[in-house]
Amino acid sequence: MEEKRIMQAPFTDEKIKSLKAGDMLYISGTIYTARDAAHKRLCEMLEAGEPMPFDFEGQVVYYAGPCPAKPGQPIGSVGPTTGGRMDAYSPTLIDKGLRVMIGKGSRSNEVIEALKKHTGVYFAAIGGAAALMAKCVKHAEVIAFDELGTEAIRRLTVEELPVIVAIDCEGNDMYKMGVSRYMQK
Repeated sequence: MEEKRIMQAPFTDEKIKSLKAGDMLYISGTIYTARDAAHKRLCEMLEAGEPMPFDFEGQVVYYAGPCPAKPGQPIGSVGPTTGGRMDAYSPTLIDKGLRVMIGKGSRSNEVIEALKKHTGVYFAAIGGAAALMAKCVKHAEVIAFDELGTEAIRRLTVEELPVIVAIDCEGNDMYKMGVSRYMQK
């Protein structure tokens, strides 16, 4: 039986290079939530030369819009959002230092090329398991764009958040690999 692989965020290039499409692992440490509205705002801030609400270098952005927390809980259900919704913004953010993203679904060729160029990785989280994912969150706080509600950027402290390497830093795409295995010749 394979040993449980736990990685601590933030990520270094060495950690990212050790990951291959299809690998399963668990992330512990600090990660950030951001969806399309926040991504748009971040790109506008970059264009205007404004400082970012957090340093992108080595950090993990989880494409999620958490539900409100129940009393005594740090966060409500926090399932992944479709990564393709961020494709218009991701290459810009990757170019500015973002290297690790978590979502669900495939990504555009432009995002894959940016991951290859800048040693980045895209993880898939399990959709439909939002309540289970919330159990991995130990602390949550809004750090930017509070007016966006569920789409505000949050800093999360997570413990063993389960993810699968969907696209590694060499551009290997688990979604395409899976389809090709089952196509008839």
